Amino acid sequence: MPPSKFKRLDNAKMRLTDASSEKCLVSISNFSIPGPLTDSMPDVLAARNLKTLAKALCEAKSSGASRIWGIGGHVIKVGVAPLIIDLIKRGFISAVAANGSIIIHDFEVAAFGATSENVVPALDDGAFGMTRETGEFLNNAITKAADEDLGLGEAVGKAISESDLPNREHSILGAAYGAEIPVTVHVAIGADVIHMHPSMDGAATGKTSHADFLVLANEVSKLEGGVFINFGSAVVLPEVFLKALALARNTGHKVDCFTTANFDMYRHYRPTVNILQRPTQKGGQAFDFSGHHEIMLPLLYQLLTEDDAEA
Repeated sequence: MPPSKFKRLDNAKMRLTDASSEKCLVSISNFSIPGPLTDSMPDVLAARNLKTLAKALCEAKSSGASRIWGIGGHVIKVGVAPLIIDLIKRGFISAVAANGSIIIHDFEVAAFGATSENVVPALDDGAFGMTRETGEFLNNAITKAADEDLGLGEAVGKAISESDLPNREHSILGAAYGAEIPVTVHVAIGADVIHMHPSMDGAATGKTSHADFLVLANEVSKLEGGVFINFGSAVVLPEVFLKALALARNTGHKVDCFTTANFDMYRHYRPTVNILQRPTQKGGQAFDFSGHHEIMLPLLYQLLTEDDAEA
């Protein structure tokens, strides 16, 4: 056979080094320890980040800094609202920021014990989003709130708490109202099914949602050393949070060093830049977690409650 045309690198002169654990990124000290979740999660990569986030929440709880949880409607639809309610009671959440879909799913769970309409067949026959009770209860609460100068989230939480809805113990807004922590609801007009109903009052919705924006900005003004988490809002809450932070800083509040985290099934542009990157340029830390809410939120819950039990 003719020799190859191509020259090969001579590795006979390769410089070898001695083995050293100092050169390695992972050692047995980082490995899982069978037992509680805190120990069984290895101290590497995303598991380390999740444990760091849990620690930051514990520290914020101890110091009294804001612990703001942003949530989209999917969080309720996958059945983890009871965990959020328990974290409110335990003090790991000092405020909830939500998009408009939250109040629909939260009310329907409280009223009917079920939510998440099957959209395709309902859309085909024109019935999608037309549930009478949902539109009337929520729009009436919002209209009344505008007259009483309440925020949207406070008004809905108050209405659910004072109602005889059979499953109101499963309501995040009701639990927050009882615990006297704010739920701020940030509405995009036309995005939620109750906006189609004749009981919808656009002026009242705008007024009460704007009041909630100012409540959120006040909570953000106390975020130094605190935590802001976004669970599943790809557009509305990342935009609202950035403006609330800008307003808090503009009005003289020091909000430089804090922790942010984003949880979603996919990585999106706005949460990446408006929650993780831009807000933490002055200091702090940011974590991005990809996964299903029905898995990730219980994992974070378990880490927090294990730490809480040991405290």
